[in-house]
Amino acid sequence: MNKMLTVSGSPHIHGDESTKKIMLGVVYAMIPAMLVSIYFFGLNAVRVLLLSALACLLFEWAIQKYILKGPLTIKDGSALVTGVLLAFNVPSNLPSWMVIIGALVAIGIAKMSFGGLGKNVFNPALVARVFLLISFPVAMTTWPIPKVLPANLADTITGATPLGYIKEGLRAGHTIPQMMPHLPTYMQELMGQMGGSMGEVSAIAIILGGAFLLWKKIITWEIPVSILVTVFLFSGLLWFINPMRYADPFFQLLTGGLMLGAFFMATDMVTSPMTRNGKLIFGFGIGLLTILIRVWGAYPEGVSFAILLMNAVVPLINRGFKPRRFGKKPGVVTVSK
Repeated sequence: MNKMLTVSGSPHIHGDESTKKIMLGVVYAMIPAMLVSIYFFGLNAVRVLLLSALACLLFEWAIQKYILKGPLTIKDGSALVTGVLLAFNVPSNLPSWMVIIGALVAIGIAKMSFGGLGKNVFNPALVARVFLLISFPVAMTTWPIPKVLPANLADTITGATPLGYIKEGLRAGHTIPQMMPHLPTYMQELMGQMGGSMGEVSAIAIILGGAFLLWKKIITWEIPVSILVTVFLFSGLLWFINPMRYADPFFQLLTGGLMLGAFFMATDMVTSPMTRNGKLIFGFGIGLLTILIRVWGAYPEGVSFAILLMNAVVPLINRGFKPRRFGKKPGVVTVSK
């Protein structure tokens, strides 16, 4: 018994893949959204991206070195991914000290307090976003509006997101057809000419990054497809019932953080289910909760809350949808004595 079997936390990678290689692939996939955010929001986007990434790396290094006193893991790239995703989930004009607090919450509370990568229950970047939203609601909902011709890197003006505009308009008694002419067109929403968090404004940039993740097999199709299809069908049903009060499904798909959440947040291998059926149920729950919160909730956006709520259900999903035991034939029932 000289050789001991070491069981590590997920993700369990077999073959020539490694955590560092996977995380580097995720960073590559986020490059289109990074470039679009810098193009539209200028130097503020660069500031938030660099500050968030460096703060997450620093906090993970300091916690492991001085508190946990274990092996340093900042080279695996997970803290860098968390930092970029956190930057994607906040406005580009967020004060620097709030960005640093968000990084501390993401790494210190949502990740390292559970034991580090592979052991956290909730997506760290989303935990930090929700914490900042609840703690600093004004700063987290003051959205810079990209200029139509942002060739210079000047400051942008602020205004409401399309989802926020719809929410406030409905409360004031306006109808959807009355408000739609005052909102960005579908093409503008696709390209990113609308208010929002710096990483979520351009659907096409997120889709390009998601396609790269699918091509490299870093993620699978079940979660993003089930989220997007559920949102499309459920919002389409509501729009068909009452188009005066409910926005059409294409508007729901292209606005807010839905694309970012579907491809980059919900697909986190640590906080998502293991099996195909489990992933489909997981994505369905996120899509359904997103529309429920958007339509009937207090906040105009619901993706972050939906993903975190479904993160909490992942252990139950994994228990209910277990992978078939290796070597067991389909349909064969094993009876234990």
